[in-house]
Amino acid sequence: MWSFSNPVELVFGIGSFDSVANLINGRPYCLVTYDEPYFQVLGKKLIEKAGKPESIINNITPNPDFETLTVSCQQFAQMVSSNTVIIALGGGSVIDAAKVLASSNNGFEPVRLFLKTGRGEEQLATYPIIAIPTTAGTGSEVTQWATVWDTKAQKKYSLARETLYPTHAVVDPELMLGLPKVLTISTGLDALSHALESLWNHNSNPVSANHAVFAASEILATLKQLVDDLQNIELRSRVARASLFAGLAFSNTKTALAHSVSYPITLKYKIPHGLACSFSLPMVLASVIGEDKDCDASLRRIFGDDLSLAVRNLDHFINSLDVSTRASSYGVQKDEWKALLTEALAGERGKNFIGSHESVMENLIVS
Repeated sequence: MWSFSNPVELVFGIGSFDSVANLINGRPYCLVTYDEPYFQVLGKKLIEKAGKPESIINNITPNPDFETLTVSCQQFAQMVSSNTVIIALGGGSVIDAAKVLASSNNGFEPVRLFLKTGRGEEQLATYPIIAIPTTAGTGSEVTQWATVWDTKAQKKYSLARETLYPTHAVVDPELMLGLPKVLTISTGLDALSHALESLWNHNSNPVSANHAVFAASEILATLKQLVDDLQNIELRSRVARASLFAGLAFSNTKTALAHSVSYPITLKYKIPHGLACSFSLPMVLASVIGEDKDCDASLRRIFGDDLSLAVRNLDHFINSLDVSTRASSYGVQKDEWKALLTEALAGERGKNFIGSHESVMENLIVS
């Protein structure tokens, strides 16, 4: 038995940002975005069509953490009404922060309690979200969870609620034309990780697998070309669509080992999430081949019939983006890498992984 479900209504295409005002449809709204010139321009464009927002929350930082979210939630509580819709305009950090705001009730404390203890969900609020991603990688626009960081305690939490699926995801590749090379690579590799992680996953199903195969194949075919031609709208569109499909895939499966081991690396070594969860993909791929016939079949659709070449080809692809696939390149030495992988396999995301501890250790790549 298997099932697949995703309630987000999708709007995709060049110029689709212009449809957001109609989706707001006169409702009071809170604009959540970055405090950067590009997003100020986009915000002004939205306001011209949709009217003035109740509030603008723009203190969002990469990897939104307890401290900044406390300030955001306090501002949100003071300035919005019960029928407010949240407009999340930005990358994964903005969309994740918007989901925290949508759950906050007179401040961040109810969310903090729920994250730390799993209790008190009945005390959380629910606000609708319209997600407008400006990067191609996060997938947060079609999932029901948000990554939240407690940087002081060096912990990562996942806020998961069915009410956190955005009502709409508006994916306009034109908004991504300004992405610099480094961010294009990092977010693109995050999307590749989402796709592959949803395949070597106990929760994989035929629908998620089809989405994942399409997404991974497209990223492998287009990301390097895009990195060499950042203003190419056709390539931007293909990578954006692949990222969306990868999001749909892991919205039903969650991620697995590569993501599980990435979080402590991001916390300790400040490695951007997209790189932290993708540099280990060739090693994880090597450890999973032959573990599951359905997974192998999907991998053949991506990499070709000879899976013995898949690991080398994936390694070469990532290296071609000037990204190392060696843990030591990020400051992680062999003993620590073994310990991190062992801990990751025992974590919630690690338990989704279809491979074994033994196969991972046999294919350990450090330097």
